[in-house]
Amino acid sequence: MDDTIQDASALIIDSNATSRSLMSAQLRDLGVGTVRQTPRVKDARVMLEHQTFDIVLCDYHFGGTDASGQDLLDELRREGLLPYSTVFVMVTSEATYAKVAEAAEAALDAYLIKPYTSANLAERLASARLRKRILKDIFEAIENQDFETAANLCLARFEAKGKYWLYAARIGAELLLRLKRFDDARLLYEAIIAAKTVPWARLGVARAEVASGNLQKARRTLENLIGELPDYADSHDLMGHVQMEQGDLQEALKTYQIATTLTPGCLLRLQRCGALGFYAGQREEALRMLERAMSQGLRSKLFDMLSLVLVGLMRFDQKDFKGFKYAHDALTAAMERAPGSIRLRRFDLVFRGLAFLLERRVGQALVMAREFTAHADEGNFDLEAASLLTALWIRLSSQEVELEEMMPILKTLGMRHCSAKASTEILVAISEAHQGAVDQFRDCHHQIFSVAETAMRHSMRGTAKVAVELLIQQGGLTRNAKLIDMAGLVLKRHADKIEEAAELAVRIEDLHARYVLPMGSDHAKARATGGLALRTHSTPAAA
Repeated sequence: MDDTIQDASALIIDSNATSRSLMSAQLRDLGVGTVRQTPRVKDARVMLEHQTFDIVLCDYHFGGTDASGQDLLDELRREGLLPYSTVFVMVTSEATYAKVAEAAEAALDAYLIKPYTSANLAERLASARLRKRILKDIFEAIENQDFETAANLCLARFEAKGKYWLYAARIGAELLLRLKRFDDARLLYEAIIAAKTVPWARLGVARAEVASGNLQKARRTLENLIGELPDYADSHDLMGHVQMEQGDLQEALKTYQIATTLTPGCLLRLQRCGALGFYAGQREEALRMLERAMSQGLRSKLFDMLSLVLVGLMRFDQKDFKGFKYAHDALTAAMERAPGSIRLRRFDLVFRGLAFLLERRVGQALVMAREFTAHADEGNFDLEAASLLTALWIRLSSQEVELEEMMPILKTLGMRHCSAKASTEILVAISEAHQGAVDQFRDCHHQIFSVAETAMRHSMRGTAKVAVELLIQQGGLTRNAKLIDMAGLVLKRHADKIEEAAELAVRIEDLHARYVLPMGSDHAKARATGGLALRTHSTPAAA
């Protein structure tokens, strides 16, 4: 063992007290300075969110619960809560290839099969810590935010087939995706497959295809991967994402349900499946999943507070005052922990509006809806906020009061957010069969598509400047990200033929900064399906 082991801290996660005691003694015999223990996955998740450990020994099975060590590792990896410096060792009594392979694919450092000896543990830890030291230059470059250098170091080790080349190649592919070098990432994943076929590399090819906008090709790649490895949950995650992007909510829900069944203790999958079930109209199942997520991890950083709002909406519709209040109280507690969160303040406006409706104080509910509507002009008012604002107005409209202002408000939301089939279907679903709102959202999508189509015709006919000006004008008017992005793409392609290209670029950049890449948004970070989280211990965890 290396001579810094006495400075190391370790966390043991095992439901069996005897096993925890044995592991603790073994680690102390190896010289580990600090050893902590916990019998529950839920507690371990919180501990790992708030403290960095050098070594984690985690059992695979936890009796009496759906949670597993694999679920915990998967969630920590997705949220970037495990720094590279941490050695994560899975302990299992199942010596089957499938379980070991599943754990290994999740960026596991080592695994131990029960029964094992102190010598086995020492060997695994020594090897994993050696890998951390050998790849230290890569980790340091990432920690310094020098992703280009880190990617080049990974590529060099892969090409030379140096020690730990496969692990370095996986990090390199993640870096290339982050750098938006999608073709390079795909080529690297394909080279990894050629050298050593591994499921995560095939999934990486699909991720690169999705990132570059080739959804149909990604779907074919995923269909083949799922056909061969139906128990690989990450493949179902990405397939569900592709189906969502293509506007097929029902198929996406079925796919996410499979992923949730494969990993019933995964908090993230439980919430995602519950949220999609809400939008797909399967409210009873959605409520069951989201309230189960609340019971498992309400205080975890992995818990998305959107789940509380969806539970609140469903409890409101059932006229369940107690269930509604429980969800609202949970949100209030979250706001006390994060008083500056714009997102949570918006969620609170929804809850307060619904609470007034439950008390039959329609006038006060209308005040809340108008206050929430005032947020719609802000750059960070995204599809999530638009759907919740729509939900509040729709429920107000069912109170037998005249709401002439509602339809113009929903039209503004539709023109901004109905930029794709998926986003349109979300707003249609949240309209709760209000035919006027449904028709208007679909019409908004048609109008945005027509503007884009007209611009493309101008571009193909040689009048690219007209196309760019049209997209800028309509993008500014509607704040629609699709039109603003399209303006930038058309200008980039035809810049050498447009005299005022620089001036137009400034206008597009201004719109892009305000409405496509809003500053100050406090949403949780996007989670990369099947990817290694590029995080070190100095990087803040996702919100």
